[in-house]
Parts: sequence; structure tokens; C-alpha cells
Amino acid sequence: MDSNQNPEPTLPPQEQMRQRRLAKLGGSAATASDSKTDETAKPDASSPASTISASTSANTSIPTQPLAESRQPSSLPSRQSNTNPPPTLPNPTLRTNSPSHSSTKKKTESTMGNTGSSGNTKNSKRLASAIDRGITTAPPPKKLHLAKEENMEDWSNRMLGDIFRVTLNEQRKTDSKGASLTYLPELRAELEQSGEPIKLTSSSIELAILEAAKNVPTSKALMDYLLPCWKRVMRANKPPRPPPPEKAAVLSEAKRLCMSNCIFALTMPEYFGRDPNPSHDTLVPYLLRNHDNEDGICLDFFTEAVSRLPDDDSIAGIFTEAMVTMSDTLATMTMNDDYKPYINCLLTFARFSPLLVALAEHPRFLVKPTADMTKEQLAVSSETQTILGPFFRISPLQAEVTKTYFMTPRTMNPGHIQSSQSALQMTLKAHHSDLSGIINALVRASTTARNKTLDWFAFALNSNHKRRALQVKVNEVASDGFMVNLTAVLDELCEPFMDSTFSKVDKIDIDYLRRQPRVDIRDETKLNADQATSDEFYNTTVAGSSNFISEVFFLTLAAHHYGLGATNSKLKDLDKDIKYISKVINQMEEELTKLRGTNAFQVRIAEQRLKSAISSVEKYMALKMSIEGVVLDTSIQTRSLLFMRYVAVWLLRIASKTNYRPGVDFKLPLSPEQPDAFSCLPEYALQDVVENQKFVFRYKPDILVSALGDEIVTLCITFLRSSEYVRNPYLKSSLVTMLFSGTWPVYHLQKGVVGEFLIGSSFANEHLLHSLMKFYIECEHSGVSSAFYDKFNIRYEIFQVIKCVWTNPVYMDQLSQESRTNRQFFVQFVNLLLNDATYLLDEALTKLAKIHDYQKQLHDDSLSVEDREKINTDLESAEQQCQSWMQLVNDTMNMMKLFTEALRDAFTMPEIVTRLAGMLNYNLESLVGPKRGNLKVEDAKKYHFDPKTLLSDFIDIYLNLGPKSAFIEAVAADGRSYKPENFGSASRLLRKSLQKSPELIASWDSLRAKFSEAKERLDQAELDLGEIPDEFEDPLMGDLMTDPVILPSQNIVDRSTIVQQLLSNPRDPFTRNPMTIDDVTPADDLRMRIEEWKAERIAAAKAKVSGDAMDTTSG
Repeated sequence: MDSNQNPEPTLPPQEQMRQRRLAKLGGSAATASDSKTDETAKPDASSPASTISASTSANTSIPTQPLAESRQPSSLPSRQSNTNPPPTLPNPTLRTNSPSHSSTKKKTESTMGNTGSSGNTKNSKRLASAIDRGITTAPPPKKLHLAKEENMEDWSNRMLGDIFRVTLNEQRKTDSKGASLTYLPELRAELEQSGEPIKLTSSSIELAILEAAKNVPTSKALMDYLLPCWKRVMRANKPPRPPPPEKAAVLSEAKRLCMSNCIFALTMPEYFGRDPNPSHDTLVPYLLRNHDNEDGICLDFFTEAVSRLPDDDSIAGIFTEAMVTMSDTLATMTMNDDYKPYINCLLTFARFSPLLVALAEHPRFLVKPTADMTKEQLAVSSETQTILGPFFRISPLQAEVTKTYFMTPRTMNPGHIQSSQSALQMTLKAHHSDLSGIINALVRASTTARNKTLDWFAFALNSNHKRRALQVKVNEVASDGFMVNLTAVLDELCEPFMDSTFSKVDKIDIDYLRRQPRVDIRDETKLNADQATSDEFYNTTVAGSSNFISEVFFLTLAAHHYGLGATNSKLKDLDKDIKYISKVINQMEEELTKLRGTNAFQVRIAEQRLKSAISSVEKYMALKMSIEGVVLDTSIQTRSLLFMRYVAVWLLRIASKTNYRPGVDFKLPLSPEQPDAFSCLPEYALQDVVENQKFVFRYKPDILVSALGDEIVTLCITFLRSSEYVRNPYLKSSLVTMLFSGTWPVYHLQKGVVGEFLIGSSFANEHLLHSLMKFYIECEHSGVSSAFYDKFNIRYEIFQVIKCVWTNPVYMDQLSQESRTNRQFFVQFVNLLLNDATYLLDEALTKLAKIHDYQKQLHDDSLSVEDREKINTDLESAEQQCQSWMQLVNDTMNMMKLFTEALRDAFTMPEIVTRLAGMLNYNLESLVGPKRGNLKVEDAKKYHFDPKTLLSDFIDIYLNLGPKSAFIEAVAADGRSYKPENFGSASRLLRKSLQKSPELIASWDSLRAKFSEAKERLDQAELDLGEIPDEFEDPLMGDLMTDPVILPSQNIVDRSTIVQQLLSNPRDPFTRNPMTIDDVTPADDLRMRIEEWKAERIAAAKAKVSGDAMDTTSG
């Protein structure tokens, strides 16, 4: 086609220059007009392009091609045309050996060639002769397609149109990607009127955005248009290569204006001619979408908005109000719902400290109590009415969620339960990680945000003291899920300062509680101070400020008490409720079976009741399984255990006023002067440690194998040894329970985690036995209504601990030393041991006799249904009591065997031996006497009753003490229970039933012969003394006094009598006034008169015997 018929468009000068050079390279037959153009725009000889052109003209024979074709744009980008002009060809040898040049040659040959008049392109080949002569020929001419270079105005118009999806060309409906464009007639008219180019520029884009936004339907939010624009402008601002400065300026302005209009759309919809619309004027729906979504808020949006916060006060409100709205929505959701986008949004907030600061300063961040709010409303307000509350409320312990994890709890097999609990734990672990990240960011955002966050935790804890009440209504306190989450996050806040060496424990400031602390302990029971003493101590304010470690430590301590600890304790109550309702369900099912086929109405009522009961028990079972899944999570309990180790160390430091750390020597007993700082601590400071350890020992002992330190054992022994430091008897008894629980076998540790430590620890070797004996005595009079029965359980646990460590001979030596150096203490201990043995044996054997009678009655077929039910009820009650008593009997007898074998002298002291002999004789008659048949019951093992083993224990105790003459005399002197025939019956049973060795039987026969001889001597002595004068007789026991003493009430009794009395009850038996053995006065005159009278009577008896002997001989 002739070029004259198609005039070429006007091109920029640089493009014209490039076109001309390419035309020369192609050897075009230029027209006059082309020559004129060449002359007016001749290239600079010094430029690389002109050098290449000159070189090529001198050495190349260039075929001609039509001018029109030479002017067609190249298919390559203009940038490539400039940077890669046709190269100057070197000699053939060099060209052949150069890979880069070879590549260039192939590319050139593929695109360039000769073109004939027909328009077909032919490859040009060099002749061999030309190569031989070294003649270099130019490569075949290439058909070039040059891209038209876009000027700045065109680029700006295109780019801004694509970003904001607008156009000034009414005929253009879509962009290059097919997206619809909005025509802007108003802007076009304004540009035409001003005479400016009809193109979008950085100066006109603001009007373009405004006009485009006005075209958005009012049913649609402006952000639906503006946010995608923001995404596109951000993509344009991040090209693979940096744009030129003038283009970067346009994009930067577009970005600025887009963000500004987003802010206007949210804060001033009137600017766009719209009325305010809460459903449109909010970021909420966009924040909940993924960052990568076209209509989701991306991190760039956050970054740009946050950068404007110092200059624009309205931006913070946009984000905080959106978060408040999301928090309110989340408060109505459970873990079953799509809650994750809300968490992710707050996590995104957590990446920008200024936003967190603004959030913390929002009125809804903290509860604002009003005068008309009840305590119950305050307790739940943190969970539902604060910004953070609903995020912490999400939990698998929500009622709706428990049903999801455990839909049919009554029929679920253990494997399915464990699988559901594992899934629950994984979900909760991720949630805790998110919450911890949010709180960590808040406390680091600023001082204000940190203080507000600590205030939020404190209010939630202080308003929920009622969670530890005996009776708790779930709707009057914060939920378990909320409080467990709160505890878990606080535990994680403590992790940075809880190192294994306890290097930062000294940073926990005890004076924190005297500096207007966030944690409210005013109504809490104190460790060892009454309310007045506590108030006086804490009313004295200490100057200074508390550090962050102290703040978090005391908050976490309270959280364990009101949060995780309260939830742990709920498991026991749930167990009781489930057992009770299950029993009721069984009864209902039996009744329903009987009603079938009778009254249809009654059947329907019974079915409804049964259905309701089943629904209730399934609800409780699902909750129990969920709680177990949550609180038995290894990560939760491991962090709790680590925290409790720190609390234990800290308590020991406060109580001892030392810098104690594990591995450092610790002195006992503690000082008699108790530090007020310790006495006035809330009781839960120690209770948290005890309850946590007991729970872990019972449910998760595996984590203790590598995590338990000696500070826990030191804590237990310390406050049992110096028990006056702790007022609550139940709390002190829990220390024994901790030690006892630690002796349960775990994996390869047959004596448990604690048992192995107690055996090998020098601290335990020195102080454990005395501490246990002391509390064994102390629990006799704890001052609580149930003390009488509680003491047996406590002493059972003490026996188990002693039995565990008895393999170490150090403890035998300790007991022997106690009997020698602390005689009164030891006698008191053994006396209580005998009291327990006597009472327990009597109760257990009495219950066995009743069970024997009940079982015999049930074999009577003539019993009525009512009588049979009554007997069964009585039998069940007797069985439960017997099982408990008999187990305690067995352990008490085992302990007496151990002690009497090791300490014969100690157990034959005058204060002990008489009572011990009487107890043994009395119970021996029950086991071998004529009424032993009453103890025969069906399935005796069910009641832990083994008559052969029990009799063997008694025989062993007799034999242990047999070598001591004081014991033989005491057994024979027992006028109430000593019967030689009982010892003979025992001897027969040893041979027949117990099948003991001949050596043991021989020892027993020898011992009973000694008892018989001693009995004869004592009987003769009693005959010799005759009638005892009243003034010489003990008024309580009716025996002849040997060491009379005067009591504070001026009554006279034998010393042994008052010693026995004071061991059991430290009061004057006549007036009930308190007294000790030191308050008695020896009645020396009376004692001398008694001794004289005895001497006279014995002498008279001997004289009579001598006289009778002489008369017989003479006769």
C-alpha cells in the first residue's frame, strides 16, 4: 500500500529518530519527504546508535524494502528497541564462538529477512566466497513492529482509569480486562470548559472519585467501591521495577486520595451526598474478610490509616468503633459459630500499637460500674460488656459446644471420648495462642494500654470472688470458659520471668499488696491473721511503685484461685450429680417397666420425666468431659505447675525471711515470730499451690516426673513442722495429702515422684518424721465440727507416707531419737495411735457383726418386701462404714507392727504399756473368743477384712514386745480382758488356720506361759494387799495409787492416770479447765503412807505364809 495514501501519525522526536535509523538499516528507498526528515533530525554522531548505524552502513549490503513497512511499529517493546539495536557484526570466527552473539543471530534471523514486492519474506544467506574474503554482510532485514511510546498524559489517563474504574470517553464501556467503567460527564464538561486535555490526571482524580462515588447506588456502601480501588492502587504502587518519579508521584497521589475518600465515606457520608447509614458507614464487614479478598481490609490499608492517626483524630474512632461492634456480635456467638474472623481481626489490630492504644482508651474497654448494678451483674459484665470479654468468652466449655463434641455422652466409648477431647484441646490451644498474642501486644503498646489491660484483668477477678463460694449459680458469675482462658493467658504472661533457676523470684515485691494493689484481697481469709490485724497491716501504705512482674504475679495467683482452680473443683460436684441422676434414671426405668400396659397417661408422664432426667445427665456428662478435656491439657497444666513452683519458692522466702531457692539449705523450725507480710497473705496463696499439686498428682502425674522440684516437698514439710504459721486445719491436712499423693507409683517410680525424693533427701530425712508426728497429734483437736472423722483420713495418709519411707533406716533412728529426747511428744503420739486402733477396731468389728446379722436375716424367705428393702438399706449403710473403718484398721495395725518391732523400749514406757496391753487383749478376744463366729460374713474381702491377717498382726505385736518384762506384767495385770484361754485359742489357730512356722508357734507358747506366770504373781500380790483404803485408791481408775499427784482442782489421782487423761484431752477431769502435766503437784506424804501400808501388808502376808508352812511341816 502506498504510504502517501496513509500518512503516518506524528510521533515523538525520539521515536522518529529510531524509525529513521531502522529505515537506513533496511536500505529503504526513501521519498523526498523522508530525506527531508532525515536532514532535519540527524542523529548525534557520538551516540551509540549513530556509531552502530555508521558501522553497519560501511560494511553491509542492505536490500531495500518499502517505506511503509519500514515505518510499522516493532512487536518488541520500545525499551528493547532502544537497548538492543542491530549489533555491529565482527568477523565470522568470533561470531561463531560467541554464545551470546549466536543467540542474537538466531533471534535476528528469525525476525528479519528480505521482502519482495509480493510481501513474502526470504532468508538472506551469505556466500562462502564472501566469508573467505572476510566480507561481512549485514543480517537480513527484520520486519519491525514498534510499540508506540505512551506519553505521561496518556499513561496517567489509562492508569487512573483502570484503578478507579472510570472513563472520560462515553464510548468506552470496559477496561482492558473487561471490567465495567463509569463514565464521568461532569468532569469531562469541566475539563472542556477549562480547556484542559480530556484526560484523567493527578489534579482531576479527586473530582473523578467524588463523581464516581456519587454514582454508587445508595443501597450499596461506598466502601464496596472504594476498597477495591485501594487494592488496585496498592498493586500499581508495587510494580516489579520502580517507576519513574513522575509516575510514582501520580500513584502516590492516587493512593493518598483513595485513603482520604475511604475515611470520608466512613465519617462524612454527606460529602458524597448521602445520609448517615450505620450499616454502611463502618469497617466491620470488610475487617471480617480475608486480607487477600478484593473487598477485605489489607495490611497496607491499616498501615496507611495508622500513619495518619497523628493528623486525623477521626481515624482511630473508625477502627475502635468497628471493634466494639464486632465485640458485641461475638458476645452472642459460641465456638460452634464462625468466630475466627473476629479473632483474626483483633490479631491484626495487635500488629499496630497506635490502634491498641486507641482501643484501650475507648470507654468500652473497661466496665463502668453504676450505682444500680448488682454484684451479679458486675461479675458477668467483664465477659459481655467489655471489648476483650467476648474474645475470652469463646470456649469449648460453652454449653452449646459441649454438646457438639460429646453428642451422646452416655454411650460414647473411651476411645471416642479421648479423640473428642484431643480435638477440643487443639482448638483451645490455638485460641489461647491468639489471645496471648493480643494481650502481649496490648501490654507492650504503651504504658496506658498496659495499665488498662491490667485493670481489665483485675476487675474480672475482683468481681468474681463468688466463684469459690460453696453454692454457686452459674448465671451470677463469669463462665468457666472465660475464667480458664483468662488464667491460661496470665500464665503465659508469667513465662518470661519463670526461669528454671528462679533468678527473678526476688523481683516479686511483697509490698505490692500495700500499694493500693489492683488485686482485691480485703474479704479473703488470711493465712494466719484475723480481719482487724490484716486491716491494720494493709492500711499502712508503702511508698513507691510496683513492677510489672509483681502485677502479673499477683493477678495470676488470683486467677488460679477464681478461675482454673474453681473449674477444677467443679469436677467433684459434677461426679456427684451424675451419680445421683443416673441412680434416679435407673429407678425411673424400673418404674416405667412396671407401668407398661397399665395407665397410658401415667406412662406418658413417666416417659417425660425419664426423658428430662436423661437430658440432664447428658448435659452434666458432656460438661464434665469438656472440663476434663480443657483442664487436663498438658500445656495448660505444665504452665500452671511451673507457676506454682514459683509461688512455693516465694512463700518460703517470705515465711523464712531468707533468699531461699531450690538446692539451698533451709532451716527448720521457722522463727516463732511470724512475719506480718506472710500472716496477712490471702489464704489462697498457699491453697492454690496445694490444690494444683493435688489435681496434677491425681490426673496428670506424668508431667511431674521431670517438672517437680524439691521446693514442693520443702513447702509441705515446712508448714507441717511449723504448723502454727497456717491457721486453716484443712489447708494443713492438704499438705499431707500432697505428700501422700506423691507416693503413688508413676511409670518406673514405684514409690512415686515424691516418695523417691523423701527417701533420699537430707532435708526430708531430718524433718519429715517429726513433722508428720506433730500433725498426727495436732489433727486430734482441729476445732472444726467434722474433726473427729477427718482425723482418721489424715492419719491414714500419714501412715502411707511413713510406710513409703520406712525402708530408709534413717527414719527408724529418727523415731527412736524422738522417744528418747522428746519423750512427752512421743508418748502423746503413741497414745493417739492406740486410741485410734481401739476405736477403729471396735467400730469395724461391730459393723461386721451387724453385716453378719443382716445377711443371715436376708436368707429368711418369709420376709415381706418392705422388711427386705429396709434390711438391704441398713446392710448397704453398714457395708460402706465397715469398708472405710476396716481399711483404716489395717493401716493402723501395720504401723504399730513397724513401730513395735523397731522401738520395744519406747512402747513399754509406763505411760504407754498399760493401755497398749489392754487394747491388744480386748481385741484378741474378739478375734479368737467364743463370739468370733459373729464376724463371719459373705465376701469378707469386699470389706477389706482378712481375719487371718489381722490375727497375725496382733500376734506379731505381742511377740515384738514379749522380751520386755514391763509388757508381760501389763498384759497379765489387765483384769478386764486378759484371759489365758484366748491365748490358747490363738495358739491352735496359729497351727491350723494360719499355718505359721514351728519356731513362731514355739515363741508364742513360751510367751503365753510367761503371761500365765505373771498373772499368778499379780493375783497373789493382790491377795496379800487385801482391801485398799479409800484414800489410797485412784478416784478415776479404782486402783491403788503408786505416784499420787495433786491437780489444780485439788483432787488427787495417780500420775499415770492424769498422764493418760491429758494425752487425750488436756483438761482437768474434774473441772474441765485447761491444764498440762506441769500443773500437777506430787503428793509426797500420801505416797510415803501408801508405800508404808504396802510394805506392812506384804510383810504380814509373808509372815502368814511362813507360819502356815511351819504348821504344815509340824503336822
